Amino acid sequence: TFTQPLQDSRITRLKEFLREYQSPLENTADVFVDAADRNNLDWRLVVAIAGAESTFGKQVPTESYNAWGWGIPTGASSGIAFSDWEHGINTVSEGLNKNYLLKGAAGLDGIGAIYAASPVWAQHVQYFMNKIENFIPSNKNALAMSL
Repeated sequence: TFTQPLQDSRITRLKEFLREYQSPLENTADVFVDAADRNNLDWRLVVAIAGAESTFGKQVPTESYNAWGWGIPTGASSGIAFSDWEHGINTVSEGLNKNYLLKGAAGLDGIGAIYAASPVWAQHVQYFMNKIENFIPSNKNALAMSL
């Protein structure tokens, strides 16, 4: 008999988390998790950066799909634009792996020293990573699994 694989609980949690924030990124939870796994990143990192940089995609340059401030210099109102959220998530995830982690940036402080001008950037990202990790949806049935 054919059985449906169980959905990754990270995807379910992340989708519900983004829904609670009324984020336009809500339907990309699977893309975040897949991109993180492919690039050896913590599954919460790229989402948390979007939280710190754009309130989870709610405050971005018009039609840029750039929730991460990626390629937008400090003080600028625009910069790199992506074709859609998925393109942005994959580009940022690959870029973090290639240009930060593989070049020796250690932890959020190491990434933040390169990524952002703000000395508290890493703290803001860690705050959102913790919120994602400890998130309990208001819809308790959202995380229920059936076997």
